[in-house]
Amino acid sequence: MTGQTLSEKIFSRAAKEEARADEFVMADIDCAMIHDITGPLAIKGFYEIAGREAKVWDSEKIVMLFDHQVPADSLKAAENHIMLRRFSEEQGILNYDIFCGVCHQVLPEKGHVLPGALVVGSDSHTCTYGALGAFATGIGSTDMSYVFATGKLWFMVPRTLQLSVDGRLKRNVTSKDVILRIIGDIGADGANYLACEFQGEAVAGMSIAERMTMSNMAIEMGAKAGIVTPDQITIEYLRARVEDESAIERFMVSGDEDAPILERHWDVSHLEPQVALPHNVDNVMPISQLPETRIDQVFLGSCTNGRFEDLLAACDAMKGEPVAKGVRMIVVPASREEYLKALRAGLVEKLMVAGAMVESPCCGPCMGGSFGLLGPGEVCLSTSNRNFVGRQGSPKASVYLCSPATAGASAIAGYITDPREA
Repeated sequence: MTGQTLSEKIFSRAAKEEARADEFVMADIDCAMIHDITGPLAIKGFYEIAGREAKVWDSEKIVMLFDHQVPADSLKAAENHIMLRRFSEEQGILNYDIFCGVCHQVLPEKGHVLPGALVVGSDSHTCTYGALGAFATGIGSTDMSYVFATGKLWFMVPRTLQLSVDGRLKRNVTSKDVILRIIGDIGADGANYLACEFQGEAVAGMSIAERMTMSNMAIEMGAKAGIVTPDQITIEYLRARVEDESAIERFMVSGDEDAPILERHWDVSHLEPQVALPHNVDNVMPISQLPETRIDQVFLGSCTNGRFEDLLAACDAMKGEPVAKGVRMIVVPASREEYLKALRAGLVEKLMVAGAMVESPCCGPCMGGSFGLLGPGEVCLSTSNRNFVGRQGSPKASVYLCSPATAGASAIAGYITDPREA
């Protein structure tokens, strides 16, 4: 019999039986996450399944936080927050509330995600956690209700698409450019229900922050998960975040060389910055082929590119120059931890002196919530992960996706600009 892929091995442990691609298994969940948008429906469903007096299967394996509408931007949001707080208190669930930032940044940095774990979240970009070698995937609120009640969930084990990324990236060309190029080549549905496994020389040299950007956007090509085989970089990242160091390698596995996989290859040695044009993430173009495109707003942040490294790349590309007249630059660090890093390094001051608005950690403009909405006819250049019609405001607005370096260079130019020229 052939060997197993990384994802098959994770499901084999979670299901307590050998799991192979295309098979259905009932698997034990290691960690479950809800936030303020999807959480209320999950709790409602849990009560319907288990009863009003029921307890969740394991309160220590559930994490709650608020990030989409924070602070509460409507009466309904405030009511949802109250309900979620009460539920967390009644059930003994850890609730980071509004204080820590975006879920997909907070869970890894607080040590809730371990290599080899099976993690679910009621948000499509839960696949971000695959950067740490976990199988992490988004599920619906109804499925989360069942997880709350039982600690288990049915899965069809996905086949693996190995994405080998070789070569070395040039200056101001980033992992965001790599994943945009991959999505542009594969298409929005080219990896439907596959486990996209990122490998190769370029990936091996990436930080966890860079890998998180890649895994985060696996869903944008239809993937069930985006995963990187854990290595020494993974271990070093987690050592500073996990109290029980032995837990880091407890479930750590890698795929077998003879495991059945699908394969695609890229050499990024000569890759240039990429831009996703409205209104689809796979509508990707090298920046040198893009006609001059003036912008009204730049959004630097989100669970895709709101980390310290991203803010630093944008600042470096801005070279101390002010934001162009007529351009609004909104900066939202992905978490309180990342915000404090940027603050202590002087990046917040640099951005504000340049004319940017630096907001508290949250999803904000990424999903057209709370603030930063676009009006009809306006153009936004965003480091987030989606540019669908109406995603950031008016359905008559346009959103282009890019890297933080491209965002910084463009903010001071007033139009989409190649950061290699900065």
